[in-house]
Amino acid sequence: MTSIRNNLQQVRDRITTACARAGRSADSVQLLAVSKTMPLAHVLDAMAAGQTAFGENYVQEGVQKVEALRAWEAEGGGPGRAQWHLIGPLQSNKTRLVAAHFDWVHSVDRLKIAERLAEQRPQELASLQVCIQVNIDGGASKSGVAPEDTLALARAVAALPRLVLRGLMTIPEPVAGFEAQRAVHARARALFEQVRDAGVGPAFDTLSMGMTADLEAAIDAGSTLVRVGTAIFGAR
Repeated sequence: MTSIRNNLQQVRDRITTACARAGRSADSVQLLAVSKTMPLAHVLDAMAAGQTAFGENYVQEGVQKVEALRAWEAEGGGPGRAQWHLIGPLQSNKTRLVAAHFDWVHSVDRLKIAERLAEQRPQELASLQVCIQVNIDGGASKSGVAPEDTLALARAVAALPRLVLRGLMTIPEPVAGFEAQRAVHARARALFEQVRDAGVGPAFDTLSMGMTADLEAAIDAGSTLVRVGTAIFGAR
């Protein structure tokens, strides 16, 4: 518990420092704690330290955590309501589970996935918040739509019911050095602004980029949400 609390504070301090360097307010960047492969006890420790938003890569693992916390909450216990983001690849056969359990999906990379999420989102739940994943640097092993196809996909997703298009997400290949990292993130920021300025919707406000190793460069380039796992929960 103490270690996770301390780690969270150190990450928050990094965000604050990076924002100050970029001339931005610290509250302009959201921290998403990536809890993939971590036990529910670690999530509870992070929640006790004030963290409320969590990212999961694997659908079934994430659903198990969501269901456990919500069952506890329904019984009058638990630390409160967490916000759950799916940040890993999403296959068609898992969209129903995701639509029923998650609050956000960052990894929409084709229209078929978005259409299934829209169709399968339960009516009693708030609209699902989604980001389009972009393969910003053309990495062969990375998921995501090509930059030149992003605007067309964004327009199609924005037109679907039960979804709210919130922005873009990127996971570029690792590069060494602040300037090299920033250069890749700056390309994502430029694409984000292009799509936003094309008028895809008033809620298009999220640029999900930056992780433990490059969050400073991502914030300097304009990230509004950083996804941090190792620096909070330790190595996997």
